[in-house]
Amino acid sequence: MGTPMHERARVPCPGLRGRGLLERAVGFALASVQAVTPEMMPRRTPCASWDLEMLLLHLHDSLTALHEGAASGRVALERPPPGGDGDPVSSVRVSAVRLLRATGAPARVEVGDRGLGHDLMAAAGAVEVAVHGWDVAQASGERRPVPAGLADDLLKVCPLVLPEPRGALFADPVDAAPDAPAGERLIALLGRRPL
Repeated sequence: MGTPMHERARVPCPGLRGRGLLERAVGFALASVQAVTPEMMPRRTPCASWDLEMLLLHLHDSLTALHEGAASGRVALERPPPGGDGDPVSSVRVSAVRLLRATGAPARVEVGDRGLGHDLMAAAGAVEVAVHGWDVAQASGERRPVPAGLADDLLKVCPLVLPEPRGALFADPVDAAPDAPAGERLIALLGRRPL
């Protein structure tokens, strides 16, 4: 049985710079949504049973929750259904900019009845945002890989932020070639294969 994430939050991780990782992941995700057009919304994605519109609404919701944590130090577990202004791409862009503009992040963030360090929350958010940026790029046909440096850094924090056992929220890992680049190893670790 693995160590729960809230307990891993107490383990020091020298050099963890969650905010920097998150900013890089958001930049990648924003680049990935650039190619998305309204006609693409029904396209399938690497996320089982989600079309591109559902994925974008989920990404918007994730970015909004990360902004909540960065701005107020608290993330509500009970969230309204993902929504926005009717344009999922615009909703992702607006929520990403709000997150990037959030300053003065608290040292600890309350997520439900658990607390974790802001850097760990930001690192977990970076994994979420980067992998969904990759999902968007696959669905749009851009096939943009997660940048090697970002992927390598995210692989280092995955043991700290992925729950064990994974449960329903995360797919089981799939095999990657031993010599696969970091971006491919990251998406394989998160249960994805290119479309």
